[in-house]
Amino acid sequence: MIEPQVPAVRFSSVSRHFGEFKAVDNISLDIRDGEFFTLLGPSGSGKTTSLRLVAGFDRPTSGAILLHGRDVTPLPPYEREVNTVFQDYALFPHMTVGENVAYGLMIDRVPRAERQRRADEMLELVRLTGLSGRSPSQLSGGQRQRVALARALVKHPRVLLLDEPLGALDLKLRQQMQIELKAIQQRVGITFIYVTHDQEEALTMSDRMAVFNHGKIEQVGSPAEIYEHPSTSFVAGFVGVSNLIGGEAASSITGIADTFSIRPEKIRLAPPDTQVPTGMYFADGTVRDVIYLGLYTRYLVELESGDDLVVIEQNLDSTSMDVLAARGRPVRLLWQREHIRAVKAD
Repeated sequence: MIEPQVPAVRFSSVSRHFGEFKAVDNISLDIRDGEFFTLLGPSGSGKTTSLRLVAGFDRPTSGAILLHGRDVTPLPPYEREVNTVFQDYALFPHMTVGENVAYGLMIDRVPRAERQRRADEMLELVRLTGLSGRSPSQLSGGQRQRVALARALVKHPRVLLLDEPLGALDLKLRQQMQIELKAIQQRVGITFIYVTHDQEEALTMSDRMAVFNHGKIEQVGSPAEIYEHPSTSFVAGFVGVSNLIGGEAASSITGIADTFSIRPEKIRLAPPDTQVPTGMYFADGTVRDVIYLGLYTRYLVELESGDDLVVIEQNLDSTSMDVLAARGRPVRLLWQREHIRAVKAD
């Protein structure tokens, strides 16, 4: 019989209260060894507090934090096999890049030659070979973030915590670093726990993710599971763009008043008299607004019920003039029945 793997991190009925405010409210969660796991949620949802509890920067009001089966709840940060990468890099400006990376090894009294070898190894891992002698001020934002990552990895932590580390970078560099971070995690093979409010980052990098809201976890799953099968209206609306339809509008479409979600890219615009194929739902409405975004166009369609639906279509054959001319036109919206998802109302 195969023994179940001990999780890298376990939250066991963990809460953290600040007076009456419940920053983290009785969460239980297992994070597997070697996975890239993201804590996703809006500001104030409890994700950063949860990360601080793993790091040891804060302690839970109740419950326990276990690292590889060991209860570390009462232990200070330096007695936990974790390290943290912050958004502001926290590099020492008076030290060279190499000295910054090797700083933790120096504190641990690792011999100089070994420190340099391991620092150079980490700089090669993050593609900064040859920059050991530079000052942090001579580096770009993306390079400084790689130095911070190398410094965190050089001590070989069993779990690496990343608190919105790409938040200070511009969009193009942030997208590039998302790919690099995932590649580095796969090479080193250790558990990464990543905090972000950016759902694109979470979908790009995660093996699994937990969606936080008001101190609780709404859903845990792979990016595809959470995007394609949101379990609550909050998840459907926060992870990507989703249309939520309930009440009379839902009843007129599906025959049931229960709330459902449908992703904008699953909906097809058609002329108002289009015959509805078998296995599809439909709704009639008028294009109220059109937003041309180059790669695709976003349409806002007002239904006969008064509800609005967002529709996204790629501009495969259309020009900006074509799509903008759709404003004010009556349309029929069509989508496959299997693309709707019943969701719990918040």
